[in-house]
Amino acid sequence: MSTTAAKPKILSVFSLVMINVIAVDSLRSLPINAELGTSIVFYYALAAILFFLPVAFVAAELATGWPQLGGVYVWVREAFGKRWGFVTIWLQWFYNIVWYPTILAFVASTLAYLFNPALAQNKTYLISVLLASFWATTLLNCGGMRLSAWVSTIGAIVGTLLPIGFIVGLGIVWLWQGHPSAIDFHWHSFLPAHHANDHLAFLVAVLFGLLGMEMSATHAEDVRHPKRDYPKAIAYSALIILVSLALSSLAIAVVLPKSQLNLVSGLIDAFIAFLTQFHLQALTPWVILSITIGAFCSVSTWVIGPVRGLMVAIEDECLPAWLSRTNKHKAPVTLLLIQALIFSIISLTFVYMPSIQSSYWILSALAAQLAMIVYVFMFAAGIRLRYKYPLHYRTYNVPGGTRGMWLLAGAGTLTCAIAVTLGLLPPMGMDVGSLWSYPFKLLSGIAVCMLIPIFLFREKNQAEMMEEL
Repeated sequence: MSTTAAKPKILSVFSLVMINVIAVDSLRSLPINAELGTSIVFYYALAAILFFLPVAFVAAELATGWPQLGGVYVWVREAFGKRWGFVTIWLQWFYNIVWYPTILAFVASTLAYLFNPALAQNKTYLISVLLASFWATTLLNCGGMRLSAWVSTIGAIVGTLLPIGFIVGLGIVWLWQGHPSAIDFHWHSFLPAHHANDHLAFLVAVLFGLLGMEMSATHAEDVRHPKRDYPKAIAYSALIILVSLALSSLAIAVVLPKSQLNLVSGLIDAFIAFLTQFHLQALTPWVILSITIGAFCSVSTWVIGPVRGLMVAIEDECLPAWLSRTNKHKAPVTLLLIQALIFSIISLTFVYMPSIQSSYWILSALAAQLAMIVYVFMFAAGIRLRYKYPLHYRTYNVPGGTRGMWLLAGAGTLTCAIAVTLGLLPPMGMDVGSLWSYPFKLLSGIAVCMLIPIFLFREKNQAEMMEEL
């Protein structure tokens, strides 16, 4: 009889849904979505059919077939080997590091309204809040997975669902009382305008706002009944996320004309406009506190997920073993600290870019491009594993068998390819560089991020071969 105690299962369906909601249902993306006006409904419907639901279905099959800790790394490793599994988890880890400054800039700009709204455009203030917030979430995640799950639940309810529900309610009351709307609700306004070429770049941002449904699979070992509970959590999460994001984006677009939308502070600007009209200004500090909690907890949820995937890659000897050092709570402290250091360097982008909005956008765009590549690997793994391990038991299988997998993964892959192409277009009315310099910056960033893991994997394996000789 083994003397090793079984690892406690601490995540329920509810916990998984809360992790998905806080990971995907990001308030940060709402001002960007509101730029699209009423047509955001069309874009969300399109993104749901061609990307969001394929991700959810394919991830559900892969997670219930291979429910080991590691998520997308394990799936791609089983399909294509350790090298490409490592490249995939590296990209997932790195695109999140690139994304963290944008969500924490959102936190900083929101907090500024408690003291001095002008601080939202102050780069010294922004960087100070960015660094303090991220290092705080890093220390928090050193407390282990149980604490991280608790933080995700609190953040999802108090900091995401509550403010989303509140702003949707304010938007409904605004229209019901006959206040003017900044957007039209005629049936033709729900379709993209013929001249809406400037929407193409923002479409990538819409897709990026729907990323993350597969992230909870990195915690599969902590789920009480992974093969049964994970598909349920995916279904509940998808419904909550799509409805809440679409309605809250419309609420912002109703009260703020497009010319007044700020990509960083647009959400709190919309809340202030609503609360001022309804003489509820006394609620402003509480709204700010709620939004801040949600964004902070969202970062906390993502800080640990991809790192746990990297830990599995280290166990597979893709990286040096010393990187896998953990503390008494089994938290990967070495990787968490390295991640915090890289984040601190990237955050300095806010100093060198022409404006806060432009730096916010270009970091979001690079993160979105890298994320699309990760999903291409995931979709390819879904197809490959259907042929490589056709008899492998999966509690959940995508509808339509192998043809269904080809259809869903194919649609998702095509959407990712289109998104990467469209993402190279600079957004209209924003100083992010010329038509040629902007895509050059993005392509250079993508190339560097792809080459680093390939080089590290090659060097690690060459070193082992030399030691054997």
